[in-house]
Amino acid sequence: MSIMAWVLGVAAILLLLIVILQRAGFTQGILRKKIGSPKQSYMEEFADELAGDFLVAPTPYPKTKPQHPEIPWQYGADRLVLMVRDPNWLFAYWEITAAKQDEFSQQYGQSAWGSSRPVLRVYDVTGVEFNGSNANNYIDYAISDYVDNWHLEVSRPNSTLCVDVGRVFPDGRFVTLLRSNIVHTPSMEVSNLVDEEWMWIDGIYRTITRLHPGSSPLMMEDVSQRMGLVPLGISSPEFTRSANNSNLP
Repeated sequence: MSIMAWVLGVAAILLLLIVILQRAGFTQGILRKKIGSPKQSYMEEFADELAGDFLVAPTPYPKTKPQHPEIPWQYGADRLVLMVRDPNWLFAYWEITAAKQDEFSQQYGQSAWGSSRPVLRVYDVTGVEFNGSNANNYIDYAISDYVDNWHLEVSRPNSTLCVDVGRVFPDGRFVTLLRSNIVHTPSMEVSNLVDEEWMWIDGIYRTITRLHPGSSPLMMEDVSQRMGLVPLGISSPEFTRSANNSNLP
């Protein structure tokens, strides 16, 4: 009888402890939900500080690239520009407006543009005052209606040239639409022009060389400055000539 009572007492105590522990765990869970875990709150607060003090928000990229103004293909102006590339080649570019085409059609007929062909006519105007009909000679270059620039192999070094863009009719008539500027091609040889103004300085060098054989040009200039032939720091013959004339009695 006593043993049975003792067992029942122990079981009752254990059951009471289980109930107490379960209620304590339930209460702690409720509190954790309400106030949160201290460790979790600390981490969240630390993360907020990092984000506010150390992290910089990335700059958003623009959805579209900035639009830059495009270079127009045409400017709405009739013009023909001629440029020199080297002694043998020229480069020309031009623009013929619709107004110029209408003017041509009104003057020569509505079918004139279609019945004629485009041509670049290169004039050699070396040594003449060009008036459109007094060129030394000319060369025609057939082109297309769909181009607005052309490289021209003229093979005329040291020459003065001019270009017309126009139309050639089936009967051979040439009508000028635009005329270019006049250009001069460089020579294929070394220039034979000598600046005679500097021969006076050479005369001084020859004089100093006779006095000091084997001297270099730099040494001769230094000696000439010491002798008073050339003012210190001045090597211009015109300046020296003026200075010498001013010292005359």
